[in-house]
Amino acid sequence: MKKTKILFLIVFFTVAFFMTTSCTKETAGKMGSELLPVEGSPLVSFRILLNIGSAYDPAGKEGLCQLACSMLRGGGTKTLTFKEIQKKFYPMAAGMGLRVEKEMSVFTGTIHIDNLDEYYAIFKEMLLEPGFREDDFIRLKTNQLNFLEKTLVGNMDEQFGKEILNLMMYADHPYGHHDSGTVESVRSLSLDDVKAFYQENFKQGNITIGLAGGYPSDFPTKVADDFSALPEGFDPQLELPAQRMPEGLEIVIADKQTPATNISMGFPHTIGKSSDDFFALWIACSHFGEHRQSLSLLYQKIREERGQNYGDYAYADHFIQGRRKFPAINYCRQQQYFSIWIRALANSNRHFVLRQALRELKKLVEEGIPEERFELVRTYLLNYTKLYAQTLGERLGWQMDSRYYDYQDFLDEVQERLPKITREDVNNAIKTYLNSDNVYIAIITQDAQAFKDVLVANTPSPISYANPNMPQRIKDEDLVIQTFPLDILPVKIRIAKASDFFQKTGIPKTE
Repeated sequence: MKKTKILFLIVFFTVAFFMTTSCTKETAGKMGSELLPVEGSPLVSFRILLNIGSAYDPAGKEGLCQLACSMLRGGGTKTLTFKEIQKKFYPMAAGMGLRVEKEMSVFTGTIHIDNLDEYYAIFKEMLLEPGFREDDFIRLKTNQLNFLEKTLVGNMDEQFGKEILNLMMYADHPYGHHDSGTVESVRSLSLDDVKAFYQENFKQGNITIGLAGGYPSDFPTKVADDFSALPEGFDPQLELPAQRMPEGLEIVIADKQTPATNISMGFPHTIGKSSDDFFALWIACSHFGEHRQSLSLLYQKIREERGQNYGDYAYADHFIQGRRKFPAINYCRQQQYFSIWIRALANSNRHFVLRQALRELKKLVEEGIPEERFELVRTYLLNYTKLYAQTLGERLGWQMDSRYYDYQDFLDEVQERLPKITREDVNNAIKTYLNSDNVYIAIITQDAQAFKDVLVANTPSPISYANPNMPQRIKDEDLVIQTFPLDILPVKIRIAKASDFFQKTGIPKTE
């Protein structure tokens, strides 16, 4: 029996049997579906995708999508309080997940087939018959405010830096605020705002129902019938303004009393996963800084050779870590960007490492990917992406993303496309989409004014080591790095107190 179940799962992950209804001009306004039946699987995975995200927040009500969706996931229904839902879910080892991003929000859950009927009865009621109680609203609104005021700024410097970078790249843009909004905007939100958002956006044409696993053959029809209770209609995809490229090195420093510095840098580009050039750029970024991979260039140069921090990574598009260390799913967006993350390092070496990262980026643009690295990285990506979908939910999520990018199956597309890409293709993509001269840089550190002064003065920045016995080749390269010119104009560096961020929309007024 166990061998039979394992065989069924192997078949599932190697050949995806699916039926889909994706959102096209012909189906616009109709509810979409993504079905991955796996005969014999004991699990059923749900992904209810709402093609509405924080970019749809009305001006002055930033954070409304997050709060409204949180009310569905973390509030009660018309017949059950949230505590009653928790008590019912607990013995089933069940729950509902939620993630809100710029253009998508997704509700998730996985349940054993033995508990499917009981679980689904609650799951659907949470989404279709929310209770919208005042006490839930107050609790969740308070949580959202505490996250913006305390958690994000006080305890999540890595994420804080990425969010500052987002504010820099997308000023006066629908992407240009945190998904949770601002303190000012969230405080202004009312329960009536939440109810109105639900009524306006939870429409059939905005919903894609995703199901995977060993559900009964008639179950998808039942789910579709239930969700057809939502009003008809849909919201068209946002028409976004052009992304603004930085002019030179543009820096924002969040001044915070901290023993470590975090740096996030990047700039917008014009391609995403649906573009032919993306696959070549992906190889370049994997070589340069694959997420949590020790053989990537930045990781080797900054962490392994010099012991400066625990991680240094680069990304060809918007990256959120999902389960384990793989990219998360159902966070698709129309506009993309290149980024580098320099994780926590000693304040004393922040100037040196900033120089080093920009110097390595310059070398990548000028020299391209080395021949010996090209084949190695391409082979790595071919095998690494085979590990992306290890669960029902992951496979389902990638299949749903494939529809967004207009592929039958994006992960299959990877296997077909990567072997055809040449080193010349990669180097052309590097020169077309990357640069080291025009970069947004977000820095969280202490003594911000002193750091600004040395940056503007282009002061040499020798590195200090806990272990003085460094190889001579490292010492020789350090002498070059410490004087690598950054050429930053004083007006291009803005300083703001860390506590001032996310109070209002945009970058806080500089000191």
